[in-house]
Amino acid sequence: MLIMFTLLQVLSYIIFTFHVSFCIILRVIAVIPSFNTPMTLAVMAVECYVAICFPLQHSQICTVKNITVVITVIWGLSSLTILPDLFTTLATESRDFFHSRVFCLRETVFRLPELEKKKTISNIVFLVIVWLTLVYTYFRILFAAQAAAANARKARNTVLLHGFQLLLCMLNYVYDLLLNGLTSLFPKGVLTIRYTISVFVHILPRLVSPLVYGIRDKAFRRYLRKYLFYSPKANVNKS
Repeated sequence: MLIMFTLLQVLSYIIFTFHVSFCIILRVIAVIPSFNTPMTLAVMAVECYVAICFPLQHSQICTVKNITVVITVIWGLSSLTILPDLFTTLATESRDFFHSRVFCLRETVFRLPELEKKKTISNIVFLVIVWLTLVYTYFRILFAAQAAAANARKARNTVLLHGFQLLLCMLNYVYDLLLNGLTSLFPKGVLTIRYTISVFVHILPRLVSPLVYGIRDKAFRRYLRKYLFYSPKANVNKS
């Protein structure tokens, strides 16, 4: 997703407009991973719930085979959010449209109003399912944490982290509102505004997990301090 985001941003600054067929390919590849994030958060919360509330069954439930199936289902559901748009556009638009040039946005290549409604409904359904999953697992883990088990508290904090990430993901649903509002105030900075908002909406939610999980790891934290606050004088003194 980082590769696709960077590619779209750079090409938008250099070329500005794309052939519709090329833009559709880029958009399909970019949309599918973006929908993976909320569902992955929900699955990770369920894994924490199983580990804390059903510790004896955890090793039998969370096997490599089952996780592979879950990952496949996540990618399949993410694909279903965009592939119907692709097939509908291929069936309804003229051949000349696919040879025309547009600024590469989802709404400029998937132009039917029904597709926008479908996107809104699918977003709501996914969000409701993920939120219910996070809330249910959080409170079940919270009750288990009453026994002051360190693992339960850690799992509870993990689910809270996933909830924060999901809140960041929800910025995607006010993307157009933010973009239109800021563009009307600063019409000359539309590209800068679009880039800045895209970083907060698409990149920041995915940055939280590797950053937080990395910092929580003792070995990683030790090396981070070593190289981030590197002092040649300290090494000379030690030697």
